[in-house]
Amino acid sequence: MSPDANTASAWSRKLAPYREPKVGRSILEIVITAVPLLALWAVAWFLHARGLWWAALLLAIPAALFLVRLFMIQHDCGHQAFFGERKVNDWVGRIIGVFTLTPYDYWRQTHAIHHATSGNLDRRGLGAIEMLTVEEYRALPPLRRLGYRLYRHPVVMFGLGPAFVFFLMNRVPVGMMRQGWKPWASVLGNTVALAAITGVLVWLFGPAPVLTVNAATMLLAATIGVWLFYIQHQFEGAHWSRNGVWKRDDAALAGSSHYDLPPVLRWFTANIGIHHVHHLSSRIPYYRLQNVLRDFPELRPMSRVGLMESFRCARLALWDEAEGRLVSFREVRV
Repeated sequence: MSPDANTASAWSRKLAPYREPKVGRSILEIVITAVPLLALWAVAWFLHARGLWWAALLLAIPAALFLVRLFMIQHDCGHQAFFGERKVNDWVGRIIGVFTLTPYDYWRQTHAIHHATSGNLDRRGLGAIEMLTVEEYRALPPLRRLGYRLYRHPVVMFGLGPAFVFFLMNRVPVGMMRQGWKPWASVLGNTVALAAITGVLVWLFGPAPVLTVNAATMLLAATIGVWLFYIQHQFEGAHWSRNGVWKRDDAALAGSSHYDLPPVLRWFTANIGIHHVHHLSSRIPYYRLQNVLRDFPELRPMSRVGLMESFRCARLALWDEAEGRLVSFREVRV
């Protein structure tokens, strides 16, 4: 269902009352996310140290889900949505960033660029998954065309890509290397804190349990995170436009999905699937997004993608400007 261009810009004003975070609820959300994650890790390290490595790796699965949820708290902090005070948001975000391998201040800047440009074909770049139009793809030489096809292959996008981003790219402020010391301070500070905490844990539990369990947790969580980010903007029915036509609120409703997940997955992903509302008003804490859908049921069917149908979206790789839709490589004649 497409938004009405005449009314989409009014949504930000309608949603303003939902932007006020509740301090007690925010603290509770941190506790019920961080405590189970740390407990799962501790049990997994204990089991691994006693030779039960298979049981430890099994625990990495629920741990990854809690780590995804912890990242969503960091995400809300980056939008100044989780607490009323900027400094509280920022320091909570920085601390969580050590566990999610995500330099908070650097990520916050790139993510702000994503929100300011999402759905705009003329402003693609930092903070987004690379996407070419059909004509841009056709204009590439064969070798670069092959490179793009490999980049968009599910094995790379959701397998190798997450590991590359979180373990390597997040160690360097890609895209902001010439913007002074702040991006470098964020990245290097995150790396130093990560190394220090890892060193303490290795000293307490040994290198094999800590590195194996945490690497498995991070890889699985990173894959889930990249998949969520992909499906939020690369789905059947998504809308992209050029400068002069692009409007932020219209792009939020038509270019960001409502990933309608089952309740358990919705809890672990902290309602990030209600992404069209999030892009309309990023200052709404995730625990109030369901209230928005309850009070404005007309938002439910907009850009809705179900769990099973979402897997078909993995084949989408190019934007066809002539037809105004995302298409697969098979649909394009070169």
